[in-house]
Amino acid sequence: MAEPIRVLVTGAAGQIAYSLLYSIAKGDVFGKDQPIILILLDIPPMLPVLDGVVMELQDCALPLLKEVIPTDKVEVAFKDIDAAILVGSMPRKEGMERKDLLKANVAIFKTQGAALDKYAKKTVKVLVVGNPANTNCLIASKSAPSIPKENFSCLTRLDHNRACSQVAMRCGVSSDQVKNVIIWGNHSSTQYPDVHHAKVNLQGAETEAYQAIKDDAWLRGDFISTVQQRGAAVIKARKLSSAMSAAKAICDHMRDIWFGTKEGEFVSMGVYASGNSYNIPEDLIYSFPVQIKNSTWKVVDGLPVNDFSRAKMDATAAELVEERDTALDFLSQ
Repeated sequence: MAEPIRVLVTGAAGQIAYSLLYSIAKGDVFGKDQPIILILLDIPPMLPVLDGVVMELQDCALPLLKEVIPTDKVEVAFKDIDAAILVGSMPRKEGMERKDLLKANVAIFKTQGAALDKYAKKTVKVLVVGNPANTNCLIASKSAPSIPKENFSCLTRLDHNRACSQVAMRCGVSSDQVKNVIIWGNHSSTQYPDVHHAKVNLQGAETEAYQAIKDDAWLRGDFISTVQQRGAAVIKARKLSSAMSAAKAICDHMRDIWFGTKEGEFVSMGVYASGNSYNIPEDLIYSFPVQIKNSTWKVVDGLPVNDFSRAKMDATAAELVEERDTALDFLSQ
């Protein structure tokens, strides 16, 4: 059997982690023959809850799970890890300015970036989930200069899956019959869900999404706003943020990094914008269509972009530039 890999999940006593840990521990993400050491990091007040999570993981009696290490110490959590899933962040509280939220999260992700730099393997793959995810990811990467920028990504797969599912439901097919939807930009309500390059399999024939749906007004209106606002709609209904669907998206994202994307398909993830062909400012973590091979992502270049898409791609980039500049001010303080 292979050597165990060390996988860190932060915010491990929270509800996303509760939906996520079982899938990782039973082999859904890193492979059915890959033993795992799970490291669970949270803040000191959450340690009693974390003990309960550890008990449950033990009680699942999972053959691949070799060890579970709960901790509130970064030097324990980040030591020699192969993968880091950074779920924990400061949530937005009522009456909180976005600026205050950014400031609190800059402090968290500066600390975690520094810990990655100091303790983790240089080959570690880092997925940032905690919001504002794109900017948190940028701060973590800048705080870990010895780890390649390409090893950092943020989660927009949940938005991608939401878009996929909306198209599938509209066409009356299952979601695996839809491919190559794109989420451009920020994981926020300015994101741009784009189906100009998406394909739907209708009775064995691959059809452009616009042809399959035959409702341009919906695709340019309600479809986009439904995906953009979906997180808020879930909170309104459940009084809690998306956890099951977020955990599933994390699994999809990490599995694709580990095993690659299917031939002819691309997925969305927030990655460094440097050298992109879409005129997106360089020093950003921006969601692009990517293909992954040998654990390395590559932005899908040269897709035609119409004026409608261009305006939306630029609007979400502008929000990210503003977030970045505010965050970098805090980082330098």
